[in-house]
Amino acid sequence: MTHCILIGAPVDSGQQRPGCLMGPAAYRVARIAEVLAALGHTVEDRGDVVPGPSGGESCLNPTVHSLPETLAWTRALAEASGRAMAEGLPIFLGGDHSLSLGSIHGVAAHAAAKGRPLFVLWLDAHSDIHSLSSTESGNLHGTPLAYLAGRPGFEPFPPFPAPVPEAHICLFGIRSVDPAEHAALERSEITVNDMRVLDERGFAAPMREFLDRVQAVGGMLHVSLDVDFLDPSVAPAVGTTVPGGATFREAHLVCELIHESGLMCSLDLVELNPFLDERGRTARMMVDLVGSLMGRKVFDRPTRAG
Repeated sequence: MTHCILIGAPVDSGQQRPGCLMGPAAYRVARIAEVLAALGHTVEDRGDVVPGPSGGESCLNPTVHSLPETLAWTRALAEASGRAMAEGLPIFLGGDHSLSLGSIHGVAAHAAAKGRPLFVLWLDAHSDIHSLSSTESGNLHGTPLAYLAGRPGFEPFPPFPAPVPEAHICLFGIRSVDPAEHAALERSEITVNDMRVLDERGFAAPMREFLDRVQAVGGMLHVSLDVDFLDPSVAPAVGTTVPGGATFREAHLVCELIHESGLMCSLDLVELNPFLDERGRTARMMVDLVGSLMGRKVFDRPTRAG
């Protein structure tokens, strides 16, 4: 049994298509708390994080927008994350992916205090490894991976407490990478399991290889699950749809493997935009995946008679 702590993160400042701020409410309407309780876990809903006042921060890249607002969210979520990590397994209900600037900040500080290595699994169509200077869109939901890895170019942000070694990061399911991100990844030790790799090898073997590495060193695992990891045919409620994503079955397999490893210590659910959904279809799909992450199997497998 796990004590699951739900933390609403209605962050909408990291991109420019309004709607992600409704994500936490959609997850609650889709009965995320009831799904977790039915699996035998205790559930505490701490409501939505409220950021402090925005400052006057700026950066040299004129395309970057909503920097003060995103910084306020980062500070507030880092504090909420650090508190929750000491008491259970936090599940951040987003909110765009810039929420990970704060959620993983708190997770990393907790792991460092415990003296345990932190690993990050990025289930996403995008690599999100821009800095403030390299982003051309100015959307800060494309920057968390660079921040948590301790890369330069984040001077307005609070120093990351314990940068995650790049060899401890796995990108899984990516299929939309711009030239600057491609160059950054080529110079990194990040494990890149893009859709080409997954098409050739399947989903199970690369996932097990990464989880085995975490297990071998007694690591803690943060999972960041973006709606666009899934194919838009099964999860349309995201502002950054990229064809060719994980199917229903593939996504559940990934989540079941993560659960069976027993390694996940924290979870982001990001980029759900209920305004783009079809009668709550994507929210329910994401809650189904949380169920698999926390122990529910898609299919029962009865023991064969002798």
